[in-house]
Amino acid sequence: ALGQGHSSPAFWAPVSILEQPGGKRLHYPHLVWDRAKPGLIAVNGAGRRFVNESTSYHAFVQAMYRSHEQVPTIPAFLLCDQRFIDTWGLGLALPGGRPRQHLIDAGYLLQGATLEALAQKLGVPPDALHATVARYNEYAAQGLDPDFGKGSTAYNRYLGDPEHQPNPCLAPLGAGPYYAVKVYAGDIGTARGIAANGNAQALDAAGQPIPGLYVAGNDMHSVMGGAYPAPGITLGPALTFGWVAGQHLARAQH
Repeated sequence: ALGQGHSSPAFWAPVSILEQPGGKRLHYPHLVWDRAKPGLIAVNGAGRRFVNESTSYHAFVQAMYRSHEQVPTIPAFLLCDQRFIDTWGLGLALPGGRPRQHLIDAGYLLQGATLEALAQKLGVPPDALHATVARYNEYAAQGLDPDFGKGSTAYNRYLGDPEHQPNPCLAPLGAGPYYAVKVYAGDIGTARGIAANGNAQALDAAGQPIPGLYVAGNDMHSVMGGAYPAPGITLGPALTFGWVAGQHLARAQH
């Protein structure tokens, strides 16, 4: 039987996609490197922010789904200015002066000399995007984000820029050109899996253990109920219930 009572069927991550010649796709998971840095925002199809960009990758995609119920948000857009992309990069567009024209030519990296020009390429309302950036910039200059609280937690600040003050996750977007990548809802593993008991024994439809059948890792229904309280939440249970299964199986042989 599959497990029941979960908040999410998967552990999520926003992913940008490079379409390569021959139909091959290269996926980039935006886990912890760029989203929390100062000077990046995420917007939906209405050109509005919808999330604390520094939040966990799991929570970020959950926010995408919530926003998508009202406004197209899959894909969403990560947006930054020239200074940001030169300093931190953006997805597959790496920092440090590395070439990025090939990513622009491939349609992976979207570039606009002005916010209005970039909005046209994103297919979002230019006035709305301009208003979003203006509001964000006003508060970011003070190190504040009253709308979504970017940089308000220890987790956020740990992933930001410690040399940037007063908020390591907030900086106004400056002069163009501006850049963006589309991000989609990707997953790093399933949260809904085979129901099991405390001995890591797989359960049947009646809730009874199936003799000799054990389950661990992402095949087991998430012991966190699909929540993602910390990095490695798929690894800890896998190690734990792999050990539990081994202990129970060893005792069963005597």
